[in-house]
Amino acid sequence: MFRRLRIFPLLLLLVAVAAATTGPADRTPTDPKAITAPNNPNARPIPIDDLLYTRTVWSPAWSPDGSEIVFSTNITGRPNIWKVNANGGWPIQLAQSDERQLNAIWSPDGKWIVFESDFGGNEKWDIFRVPSSGGEITNLTNTPDIAETGVLFSPDGSMLAFSYKPKTSSVYDLAVMDLSTKKVRKLTEEKSPNHLWQFQVWSPDGKYVYADRGNIGFTDSSVYRVEVATGKAEELTPHNGEVLYSVSSVSPDGRTLLITSNEKGGYQNVALLDVASRKLTPVTDTQWEAISADFSPDGRRITYMINADGRTSVFVQPVGGKPTRLNLPEGLSSTAGRPNAFAPKGDRLLISHQSSQRPADLWVYDFKTNSARQLTRSAIASLNPSMLPPSQIVHYKSFDGQVISAFLWMPFNIKRDGTNPAIVIPHGGPTGQTVDTLNRTVAALASRGYICIAPNPRGSTGYGMQFQKANYQDLGGGDLQDYVFARKFLIDTGYVDANKVGITGGSYGGFMTLMAIGKTPELWKAAVNIFGVLNWNTMLKNADPLLQQYVKALLGDPEQHKQIYEDTSPLKYIRNATAPLLVLQGDNDIRVPKSETEEVVRVLKEQGKTVDVKYYAHEGHGFAKRENQIDSIRRTVDWFDKYLKASPVQASAAGK
Repeated sequence: MFRRLRIFPLLLLLVAVAAATTGPADRTPTDPKAITAPNNPNARPIPIDDLLYTRTVWSPAWSPDGSEIVFSTNITGRPNIWKVNANGGWPIQLAQSDERQLNAIWSPDGKWIVFESDFGGNEKWDIFRVPSSGGEITNLTNTPDIAETGVLFSPDGSMLAFSYKPKTSSVYDLAVMDLSTKKVRKLTEEKSPNHLWQFQVWSPDGKYVYADRGNIGFTDSSVYRVEVATGKAEELTPHNGEVLYSVSSVSPDGRTLLITSNEKGGYQNVALLDVASRKLTPVTDTQWEAISADFSPDGRRITYMINADGRTSVFVQPVGGKPTRLNLPEGLSSTAGRPNAFAPKGDRLLISHQSSQRPADLWVYDFKTNSARQLTRSAIASLNPSMLPPSQIVHYKSFDGQVISAFLWMPFNIKRDGTNPAIVIPHGGPTGQTVDTLNRTVAALASRGYICIAPNPRGSTGYGMQFQKANYQDLGGGDLQDYVFARKFLIDTGYVDANKVGITGGSYGGFMTLMAIGKTPELWKAAVNIFGVLNWNTMLKNADPLLQQYVKALLGDPEQHKQIYEDTSPLKYIRNATAPLLVLQGDNDIRVPKSETEEVVRVLKEQGKTVDVKYYAHEGHGFAKRENQIDSIRRTVDWFDKYLKASPVQASAAGK
């Protein structure tokens, strides 16, 4: 995985604070006829195994002396804990397990590494500890029916703080563990069934933790300071109405918090919060999504990101000064590292970067040399960026004139002759956003001649709160039409055969897939649903309690809004489907239970429709094991090859 590291200079570009006029309002529709397919005489289908043997790297953390970095990677086919010298070299595996291990952090004395792991994808996270030099792994919590997540050491290393959720609860509370006794003590006792606490950071003196308390619909949250000794919680951002406030870092002197807030017009911006006076000082002024990150160890600089239409940039700014943007390649760049992306001495910054042509890797930026070096190299040799069709951002008007953003992937060397197949890809959430990552399913499909489009419809984040709330009590209504008009955009390019358009998505994207083939059956010729919702009423009975509250936040009270629950459930329409449907589902999914998939398969089989299903054992909401990731993408490609690329006679025969 690691060769001798090459040094790439990272130029620094001075920019002014983003102007208030920049943002979603500046988007103009793309002329479909201006879309062209790139040429590449060496293009070939990317082997699916190559896509999945290209590793994933995430959740890194600096050692206290800045000499090493611990992180999660699936080098072995399982997300486990590894570490690497901060100057480069071959990584060392610290913990081996068939289960996923995430969010590792170092103890302040550097002797221990603590991480989270669940069991078969069930999201009941336990906290584990391993010596930083390797050795026996200890389960510190061992609570099969409680999830403990977001763990961080206190500054003196005597305690751990984390978010805490019993299996039967719909909310997360805050808790601390005394490491000398292993005793867990809750700091909060949330009474509302639809609010939760998220632990963020310790105060420098260890007397307080700073946390966010927000509603499960992600429309309102506030920053709190909680006294560790007593559990006394003090709201630092009191407000009227729905406003999001979230803390990410505290200054070394404990006087100032770095936060994100959307108090100005519903658009997320970065600000500094004076703890004593509660005064907010704006840092950014943009209608794109700004995201706060960290204070430097000396408190003189801050970092943040700006997400502009699904591509992010990293900014470093002296407190009270002008920002500097790190000029990384186009894609998705962010600071990385808990509890801080700055190295302990503040001389380096840890960054994660990826794009549609590059998997996520860690980079180390050196402030002394104003240069960065790529620390990890996740892609195997065959995944040269030049062999992957690049993404491009396009915009189009939907049924009501609303401008929608989407990522578009055009295969190499195809002709504008109206014969090409295409896939529409709805994202999960719906409170989420498609961003410029290496999407392995898209890479497999686009390199095989499928034009792919992944819109960010109404209900998506990244475009302001009004847009995020635009699909409330209308799931599968206006947002479905945003996907329908994405299909229209593809056909208007002149490349796509209207009789060769498919749709696939996971979670809410799976729900949208079912809704699409049920409500607009004439538009879709094949579909792959990955753990999608069929019936919101049964979701309320069978899903994790937190997800039940999330559904209510989107649709309202089920007794008062029975008709809305019926009208927004694919069950009402799925019998109209004509597209052959493949369904992929994890056995241990607590978010969209297996019963949703069993019901859609049963209904379609009773109707004599073409449907197939694959259940993955010991997997949850998303497939973590490499062999299952490979199998799911291979089945998806084979399904579309059978029903979109085949002639009508062949496809009809295949469905028998």
